[in-house]
Amino acid sequence: MKRVKEKIEKMRYSIRTKIIGLILFATTGTICLLLLINNRFLEGYYLISKQTKLENAYFNMCELVQSGKEKDIVALELEVLCQKSNITYIILDANTGVLKPMYYNVNNAQTLQDLVMPYLFGIQNNAVTLKREENYSIFRNKDSRFSTTFLELYGVEPNMREYMLLRIPVESIRESVEISNRFVAYVGIVVSVLAILISTILAKRLIRPLLELVELSSKMSNLDFNAKYKRHDKDEIGILGQSMNELSEKLESTISELKSANNELQKDIEQKVQIDEMRKEFLSNVSHELKTPIALIQGYAEGLAEGINDDAESREFYCEVIMDEANKMNKMVKKLLTLNQLEFGQNQILMERFDLTALICGVIQSVEILCKQNGITIEFTEQKPIFVWGDEYQMEEVITNYISNAIHYAVNEKKIIVSLLKKEHTVRVSVFNTGIPIPEEELDKVWIKFYKVDKARTREYGGSGIGLSIVKAIMEAHHKEYGVRNFENGVEFWFEVDSDIGV
Repeated sequence: MKRVKEKIEKMRYSIRTKIIGLILFATTGTICLLLLINNRFLEGYYLISKQTKLENAYFNMCELVQSGKEKDIVALELEVLCQKSNITYIILDANTGVLKPMYYNVNNAQTLQDLVMPYLFGIQNNAVTLKREENYSIFRNKDSRFSTTFLELYGVEPNMREYMLLRIPVESIRESVEISNRFVAYVGIVVSVLAILISTILAKRLIRPLLELVELSSKMSNLDFNAKYKRHDKDEIGILGQSMNELSEKLESTISELKSANNELQKDIEQKVQIDEMRKEFLSNVSHELKTPIALIQGYAEGLAEGINDDAESREFYCEVIMDEANKMNKMVKKLLTLNQLEFGQNQILMERFDLTALICGVIQSVEILCKQNGITIEFTEQKPIFVWGDEYQMEEVITNYISNAIHYAVNEKKIIVSLLKKEHTVRVSVFNTGIPIPEEELDKVWIKFYKVDKARTREYGGSGIGLSIVKAIMEAHHKEYGVRNFENGVEFWFEVDSDIGV
C-alpha cells in the first residue's frame, strides 16, 4: 500500500504528468472556448452575414431590373442569384397603379404579395427592425403560420417603379450553429485523445534525458563516479549533462586528494608515538636475523681461506653457500628497508581509484610459471571490473605476498583459490591454499617480523618471515582489516579495501 502511494505521489509531481496535463488543458480549453464563442457569437455573426447577403442581393436585383434585358433572362439571372443564398423573393410592378407580381421564385406569389402589404402601409406587428436605409429596411419577422422566423428585406427600386421583398429563414442559421457545435465537440474529443497520445510520446522523449540526469546525480551522491551522461544534445539538458560530467571528474579528483591527505594526517599522528619503539625494534631484528647468515658466510669463507678441502667440487659448494646466504641477506635487507619505510611512515600512500580485478589478474599472471613448475593451479573467477580506493602499488604488494605465501605452502591438491566478496562499503580479498592448517596458537603470531611457523620449510624456499609483516604494515597504514583463518583442508589469508570513499 505504501509503495502504491509513493508511486501515485511521484506520478503526481512528475514533469511528464505536468506536460500531458498542460497540453490536455490547452486543448480542452481551446475547444471549450470555441464552443462558447459559437454559442455566444456565431448566430449573431450568421445574422449579420445573412443581412449582408440580403443587401447584396437587393442591389444586384435592382441592377438586373434596370438593365433593360429581356424579362426571361432577368428572371433566370434572379433565380440563380437567389438560389445560391436560399433567398425567396417577389418583385411587384407599381407602374399601372396596381401591384402586380413581376418576378418571384415561389409557387404561390400571392403569399409573398400579402407579406408586402403590411410593410407598404407601415404595419409590422411581429417585425423587429434591424436596419433602415433610404430605399430599403431589414426586419426580423416571425411567420405565425409556420412558427418560423425570417430575415426580410423590404425595399423599392430607386426609380420607385418596383417594390421588392426578400426573405431568408433564420431557423437554418440556428441549425447551422447546432451542427457547428456538434462538429467542434466531436473534433474536440478526437483532438483531446490525439493530444494525450502525442503529449505522452513527446513527454517521454523529453523526460528521458532528465531521468538519466536524475540517475546520474543519484550515483554521484553515492560517490559512483563511473557513471557519465552519454548524450550529445546541444540543448540546455545536454549542456547540463556535460557540466555534471565535469563535476563528477572534479569531485573524484578532489575526494582522492582529500582521502590521501586524511590518511597522511592519521599516519603523522600515529608515527610520533611509534617512531622510537620502531627504531629500537628494527635494530634488534636486523642484528638478530643477520647473525646466522653472517656466521655461515664467515665460516665457509675461512674454510676456503685455510684450504680445508682442495678439490674443486668442495670449493664450488663453499662458494654456492656463501652466494646463497649473501643473496638471502640482500633480499632480507631490502624487505626490512621496505618494512621500515612503511612502519616509519616514510612511504607515502597515494589514494586512488583502481580496478581490483585487473590488479589480481596481473599478479596471477606474473606467478604463472612458478605455479606450473610446482604443479599448482590458481582459481580466480571474477571477470567484471571492481573499482576500489587505495594505494594500487601497495595493494599489489599485499596480494603478491599472499599468493607467494600460498604457493610455498600449497600441498595435497595443490590448489589456490582467490575470491572477492562485496560488502556494503568494502571488498574482501581472500587467498586460500590447500595444505596443513596453522596451529591455532600460532595464528596471531604470523604477522610478527621474522616469525616462522615452519622454520625448516621457510628456510627451504628462502623465506625471511617479513612478507606478512609488510602486509600488516600496509593494511594498518590504510586503516583496513586483515587476517587469517584455518579450514580443514587449508589456510585462508584475507584483507579488505574500500569500495567507496569515506572522508
